[in-house]
Amino acid sequence: MITLESLGASAGHEFPRAVDIREVGPRDGLQLEQPVTLQQKIEFIDALARTGVKRIEVTSFVSPSAVPALADAPELARELRRWPDIEFCALVAGYGGAKRALAAGVNHLQYVISASEGHARANAGKSVQESVEAGKAIIELVHAAGGICEVIIATAFDCPFDGPTPPEAVAGITAELVGAGADRLTLADTIGTATPDRVLALVQTVRPLCPEAAVGLHLHNTRDTAMANVLAALLVGVTDFDAAVGGLGGCPFAPGASGNLATEDLVNFLEDIGVSTGLDLEELAAAGSLVSGFLGRSLNSALSKCAPRIGFTYASIPTAV
Repeated sequence: MITLESLGASAGHEFPRAVDIREVGPRDGLQLEQPVTLQQKIEFIDALARTGVKRIEVTSFVSPSAVPALADAPELARELRRWPDIEFCALVAGYGGAKRALAAGVNHLQYVISASEGHARANAGKSVQESVEAGKAIIELVHAAGGICEVIIATAFDCPFDGPTPPEAVAGITAELVGAGADRLTLADTIGTATPDRVLALVQTVRPLCPEAAVGLHLHNTRDTAMANVLAALLVGVTDFDAAVGGLGGCPFAPGASGNLATEDLVNFLEDIGVSTGLDLEELAAAGSLVSGFLGRSLNSALSKCAPRIGFTYASIPTAV
């Protein structure tokens, strides 16, 4: 088992040369906000497209009464043809939502399942095992439609209701749903309590169960540990990360959850250590400024308050003293 101590003692370790960042601002970033208009969402996605991002989580097909900020999911889905070179995905929490997403023309779905009973009941109104069975049916439905079905395991590290999540619970869900054909797996630190050693351990626990499915991370920065967790994940070869411009986001069914890892902060960090992202920091700043105006408040990223260390300048960001 790789540990932080053994990694620290090993000289000459190489990071991956490149990573794939999925922008989740339009969905996870906006779901807790006062609803912005459909036209503003289109402008936001257009700004994100100029950053060079190849994957965007654009909305969720869940109850409009539960998440009113994303009630326009079908209308937004019709606009996605504007950006033919971007891979769009939508989050679903149940079979009905998956059917509505497919009917709206979104065929890359992320099925979110909680690893803890408390959050499973709060988020989806089902037990973990009921959610597993629903996931199997959703995977079959999506594949029958020629689509891609990813599984996101929420509260993979800790639950706001139940406390620490046993790694074996995450492994059990992984085995069942990857075994049922899930195309990708993402481990979500829903309330931002993961630490580097736990990230290492959980990735190493589930990876043998995913011989053909990529394992990614969805990190919240509630306790300012997300970047340390990225570093740990890089050291064991993880190359798929979720992030949201400006550090937007949070889970409406997880008390204490705050924003996502900020895309611009992640890009600045990775590029500075020689890991390519393919994203443009100046365009990310512009996208952040745009959505900040829509929301009428400042954002939470470090780079919304200071300049990158090297290599980039943009007038909207003051140089730190």
